[in-house]
Amino acid sequence: MKYTFDTDYDQRALTAMARALRKTLRRKSSRTTRFFALLIVALAVLLTIPAAREGFELTVNVAATWLAAIVIVGVFFLEDSINAYIAKRKMMLGTESAKSQFTDESYTTETDLGVSEWKYDRIDAIAETKRYFVFLFDRSHAQLYDKESIGGGTADEFRSFIEEKTGLPVEYVG
Repeated sequence: MKYTFDTDYDQRALTAMARALRKTLRRKSSRTTRFFALLIVALAVLLTIPAAREGFELTVNVAATWLAAIVIVGVFFLEDSINAYIAKRKMMLGTESAKSQFTDESYTTETDLGVSEWKYDRIDAIAETKRYFVFLFDRSHAQLYDKESIGGGTADEFRSFIEEKTGLPVEYVG
């Protein structure tokens, strides 16, 4: 069986990849980071309560505290998009789109830079979103496959195929 994908690594795709990394291989550190971020926001609120009781006066300290809290909340909600933007800026020219072919032994990815062959045993985890399959290699490296461009079968058939070849379950991450 041979499956093919054509994938464009645009902001939407890279955001899905960042989300998959955060919800799988980075899960523990992400929870810890988010806990401390929310703790800092809670402390910002607690530190400004005394100012509100005594007749609120906007001082530089209060403004700086709230600005920091707002930035933390913004990063909290935009974390995957921010990581995708950074990844896009670090991408090598010529890797913005890829054509991939999956066979029983291995799979290949072709970009403007060349062709790379990959073995299934190198994959650490597999995630799935509504639109993409994401192969995760470590906490910083992943590959993405657009389900809308699948050739050679359906997404359900590919999911079964890749679970069989890797011995890994496909984790749905939304």
